[in-house]
Amino acid sequence: MSKQEEFSSRWGIILASLGMAIGAGNLWRFPRLAGQYGGSFIALWILFLFVWSIPLLLAEFSIGKKFKKGVIGSFGQLAGPKLSWMGFFITICTLGIAFYYSVVTAWSIEYLGASIANLYESLVNDVSLLDRLAENPSYLESQWDGFANESWLTVSIYIAVVIVGVMVISRGVRKGLEAANRILIPSLFVLLVIVAIAALSMDNGIKGLDYMFAVRWSDFQNPTIWIEALSQSAWSTGAGWGLMITISSYSRSKEDVTLNTFIGAFGNNTASILAGVAILPAVFALAASEQEAISHLQSGSQALTFTIIPKLFATIPGGAFMTVLFFLALTLAAFSSFLPMLELFKTNIINLELSKGVVLGLMVVVFVVFGYPSAYSLDFFTNQDWVWGLGLIVSGLFIAIATAIYGPIKFKAELIDQDSDFKLSDKYFQFALYINIAMAIFLIYWWMSQGYSSDP
Repeated sequence: MSKQEEFSSRWGIILASLGMAIGAGNLWRFPRLAGQYGGSFIALWILFLFVWSIPLLLAEFSIGKKFKKGVIGSFGQLAGPKLSWMGFFITICTLGIAFYYSVVTAWSIEYLGASIANLYESLVNDVSLLDRLAENPSYLESQWDGFANESWLTVSIYIAVVIVGVMVISRGVRKGLEAANRILIPSLFVLLVIVAIAALSMDNGIKGLDYMFAVRWSDFQNPTIWIEALSQSAWSTGAGWGLMITISSYSRSKEDVTLNTFIGAFGNNTASILAGVAILPAVFALAASEQEAISHLQSGSQALTFTIIPKLFATIPGGAFMTVLFFLALTLAAFSSFLPMLELFKTNIINLELSKGVVLGLMVVVFVVFGYPSAYSLDFFTNQDWVWGLGLIVSGLFIAIATAIYGPIKFKAELIDQDSDFKLSDKYFQFALYINIAMAIFLIYWWMSQGYSSDP
């Protein structure tokens, strides 16, 4: 694919940005963390959208648009060859995420298959999921254990996801990435609204909403919640991933950096809130007691989305059909976020002057080899989710440092404002960059100081 290829319109790159940001992180990761920490987490998460994510996304979009190269090459041109290693770290961090993140797509496909099977049983044999749950209340939990732990079916589907993703990327930006997102993103928003309405209409559903937005002030003394909120903002918006550098390298020369960034950032957070509103009220509606609901949420279970949504839909008319639609949306959303990660890998090895076939084959081999442990072991997957969430903070720190070296005011004037009708305050951008550098260093130190002991 030629590096001169561009998105066909502003909506092409906006949808690509939303596709990169809105995915399994919104429907699977955000509800888990919001359920674990409640309103304290959400307050910090919203704060970090403005302090951390938007300034970094502005910087990333501008860097990709200006230099039209991969993350490593762009860093070399922005901050000098001596800091190219920072771009290398960002690339490695994002690939580390991609290797385990794509497993969520495999889980989604398995649940899509299971929901189709449940729909068939309901229509043909008149046996609903609700009937199965009446016979075996732990049916969905057992199903999750089978999919997430040592399942060769999951491994096989994961490999298929990688191969299909590489095939889509091989078609180029317009026919692959842009065409896919024109269908995926609008469908996801519609389905999230439907699920949220269904959850809030259930008995006790509103209690989940109260819990979700209730702030517990004692939580702010815990460094983990700060890091989780910051890493989730980075995780879900794509700030610090280098993916926006990759996507914007295909932008048109007159693209409005600021407007595109804000649409993508707010679109992402809206999707996250909708997912939380859909899932947390459902937990309260389905639990035997409020205490049981809170206990389940605060466990931080990776299975929250995969066990609660089927239970929710099993209780409403047409629920079997809605479950199929939901897991189809989750599958497509997770896949849409996976594609830019493949593109990032591709743009960073394309300068090695390898043939297209070798590049695509290398992509498949690398992703299969390094993603296999997470596909096979949930414990390994959970470890990777924390490790690379922390790594994203370091990646964001490097982007802030490179931008600060260039000069925040100079960077904003030359790379951000030049084609932007909507302009932010110079002081806001400069302040946010320097605050991010100090905050990232402090949070990492704070977490490490809490994480070691003489008797670990």
